[in-house]
Amino acid sequence: MSDVSAPACEPEGTASLPPPSVLGIFLVFLSIGATSFGGGVVAYLRSSLVGRQRWVDDETFLELLSICQSLPGLNASNMAILVGDRLRGTAGAAAALVGICLPGGLMMVVAAIAYGATHSRGNVVDGMLHGVSAAAVGMVLAVSVQLGLKTLTRYADLVFVALTIIGVEVLKQSVLVVLAVVGAMAIFWYRPGGAPHKGDLFAGLLPAKAPRPPQGPQSSDDGKGGGPGGAA
Repeated sequence: MSDVSAPACEPEGTASLPPPSVLGIFLVFLSIGATSFGGGVVAYLRSSLVGRQRWVDDETFLELLSICQSLPGLNASNMAILVGDRLRGTAGAAAALVGICLPGGLMMVVAAIAYGATHSRGNVVDGMLHGVSAAAVGMVLAVSVQLGLKTLTRYADLVFVALTIIGVEVLKQSVLVVLAVVGAMAIFWYRPGGAPHKGDLFAGLLPAKAPRPPQGPQSSDDGKGGGPGGAA
């Protein structure tokens, strides 16, 4: 029996990369926390974790983001805990959480003092905050388009996206309620042996994925008439 086994936490396409150190995780998330201005932290997280560091791929990033949005707390801190734990266990999760929260906490103390001192003297601070917020919306939109091109591969996916928007924005339902209902519908739709899912989206924009080779042991009987007593 072989003693070598691939770690289950390695996403496809990143298994060849050496696992980062706890200090490396802390420094990367410290950089994200110090540069993610304007609320577009999802864009910064994807750019760093998927693009530069290649610790996770787009599919894994979207799965972790879905978990973050389904749980209480900030998406950034939740993502830091999940990715840190995925890479280095509890120590990695703690390092990632401290790294991403420390710059923002210190900056907010300074910003609160500055805002209280300058808010009564004009609208300069308000204009700056408005401009940063607009840039953050653009960053979130760009990341949404990039993730959508890679993950919304079926026409039914667009239906689930539309149902989610209607539930949250039109019907004013709780995000948890909408996720539970739409998620249950998606699980039922994509269940094994369910309805056929035809119609690939963005077929001309993205390269097709190569089919995976069949997994599992192969039969040693290559002939059609071999009985149980045949030679191995």
